Amino acid sequence: MKVICVDDERLLMEDTLAMCLSLPEIDEAKGFVWARDALEWTEHNPVDLALLDIDMPDMNGIMLAAEIKNRSPGTAIIFLTGYAQYAVDAFAVRASGYLLKPVTREMLAADVAYALSGRRKTAAVHVLVRTFGLFDVFLDGAPVRFKMAKCKELLAYLVDRQGSSVSRAELSAALWEDRPYDRKQQKQLDVYIRSLRETLADNGIENILEMQRGTLRIIPETFDCDAYRFFSGDSDAVNAYRGEYMSAYPWASITEGAMFWQQWGEGGKD
Repeated sequence: MKVICVDDERLLMEDTLAMCLSLPEIDEAKGFVWARDALEWTEHNPVDLALLDIDMPDMNGIMLAAEIKNRSPGTAIIFLTGYAQYAVDAFAVRASGYLLKPVTREMLAADVAYALSGRRKTAAVHVLVRTFGLFDVFLDGAPVRFKMAKCKELLAYLVDRQGSSVSRAELSAALWEDRPYDRKQQKQLDVYIRSLRETLADNGIENILEMQRGTLRIIPETFDCDAYRFFSGDSDAVNAYRGEYMSAYPWASITEGAMFWQQWGEGGKD
């Protein structure tokens, strides 16, 4: 388990770091006194758990937690603070724990064990697809990089179809509304499909995509998706939705409308 500790008081950060390294669940721990340094480091070094002070000068812990969760939804958050009044805000960003300073090794060990148990429950699904806001795919907490933006949009459209088979002609019409589906366009689409399959294979997740007789579809059972959980009535997903769904893609507006109706229309929230 890889952990970061962020606290602008260096001595407290070092004490927390030492306690972390004494726990058998933790293999690696790194400390920071500046929140922005920690955020920059996590861009290239995914972590399982972040232990964050809340009251920090350059970026408070709540904001830092939100940024970390946005980039790596699977990262667990535990807040270490001297102020009880931040608890409501802390749990709004799905914190796994909230410890008041001074923190003992026993207190920390209990919350780390709890955070780790949550990860074990979801360990079977290591591909996470995020559709609220912008579209992104995460593999074990790290974002999957696509060689071309259109390949990412192609996958997004298949996710939007929720496992239904999609013909190449339909894909072309959705992604390039103003282009005829002629021979040139067919060849261009083949390039994007091939690139997408290569990216998935390079990341060892080619099983999420199925091709058969000129059609493509994703396999919903192979990954976790916030939108799928939303439509299934999952309360966490419903509460997390803020009105934006794959906001970079115009064709996503139909599903976005359906989500709005489910959340706020008949049978939705009062």
